[in-house]
Amino acid sequence: MAALAVFIALLLIGAPIALVMALSGLAGALSIGGPEFLAVIADRMFSGVSGFLLMAVPYFIFTAELMNHAGLTQRLIDFNNALLGRVRGALSHVNITASLFFAGLTGAAITDTVAIGKIMIPAMKKQGYSAEYAAAVTACSSIVGPIIPPSIVMVVYASMLRDVSVLSLFVAGIVPGVLMTLSMLLMSFWLAWRRGFPVQGGGGLKPALRAFLPTVPALMVPVIILAGILSGLSTVTEASAFAAVYALLIGALLYRNLSWASIRAALVSTVRLSGVVFFLLGASTVLGWYVTRSGITREAAEFIAGVSTDPVVQITLVNVLLLLIGTVVDVLPALVVTAPVLVPAMVQLGFDPLHFAIVMIVTLNVGNITPPVGMTLMTAAQIAQVSYERAIVASLPFYVSHITMIAIVSLWPGLVLWLPRLWLG
Repeated sequence: MAALAVFIALLLIGAPIALVMALSGLAGALSIGGPEFLAVIADRMFSGVSGFLLMAVPYFIFTAELMNHAGLTQRLIDFNNALLGRVRGALSHVNITASLFFAGLTGAAITDTVAIGKIMIPAMKKQGYSAEYAAAVTACSSIVGPIIPPSIVMVVYASMLRDVSVLSLFVAGIVPGVLMTLSMLLMSFWLAWRRGFPVQGGGGLKPALRAFLPTVPALMVPVIILAGILSGLSTVTEASAFAAVYALLIGALLYRNLSWASIRAALVSTVRLSGVVFFLLGASTVLGWYVTRSGITREAAEFIAGVSTDPVVQITLVNVLLLLIGTVVDVLPALVVTAPVLVPAMVQLGFDPLHFAIVMIVTLNVGNITPPVGMTLMTAAQIAQVSYERAIVASLPFYVSHITMIAIVSLWPGLVLWLPRLWLG
């Protein structure tokens, strides 16, 4: 109870989530073992950030930052514009497909929203789309980023919970991520027909090929990462390091858009974000250790089972909880807070650990566009210079498609597991 009281009190006063987790774990340790348990805290925090796998996190962040500074986002948008320019509502579809391609280079939805939104939202407004619609389609498509590999969120998950490998998570995320993108495209085509969105013109196969060829070297970054990992030639950490070197070389020597100043800016952003990630992980390890020692996981499983023995009801209740948490907390801190409690509880109830991992990641990302907070949607609304309330209303059609995908992924484990079983045996 002491840990819960500290946790709630610190959240109410707006303390940083890492501090909330560390102090809650500290209070819990004192309550079950007294002052002699304090020596465990430092050891737990160190063990939480010392894994070899976690070295991939700054490399992935650095790769994404380099590709942003090298102008990859604009090249992807130019290619999609050339391919879909003659289709009604082209810029809406381009926004979604650009997020699909860009998802392979970053693991954070807000990063995708800023990178793509700064280019696409003004262009859509200029073409006659409403500001709120431009914000909605940008935010709702950006949440695919952490689901399609490579994903920082998946790396962090695998480092915390050793029951699934990061390779399995990468493979399992492909089908749900692609299906989410396709469902958004279907909704986008329907809205374009229903609302009479503009036809941009100028598209075609030849212009698309001309626009696509310059993007090929950059698009090889996720291919290099996944090919090395899935073939067994490299670990995740080694592949991420090679991708960072490759991104640096093509940005500086091929695209020639990387100056010393932009490389320095990419390094500074990498250090800042990596520091946040590692502080979160260290603090979550302390809280996770307390959760394990206190028996909260067993109590959570018993509570869920007490509500219903039907697996459909059980996973639906957990999904609602994750959506509510994802509404007020960003994906990564929400994951490190909830996973140590919910994952063992759901596995104890009979759910496949890999299946439930993907359900958690998908649902928390959808929570990122769920009111009243929805940080990704709020960011897109700020870029579009439109009220958050109007952006919420405009996002509802895409939100419905995402909720439908959560239900499909949750209730159909085979959809998530068939590709890992096929690829990894």
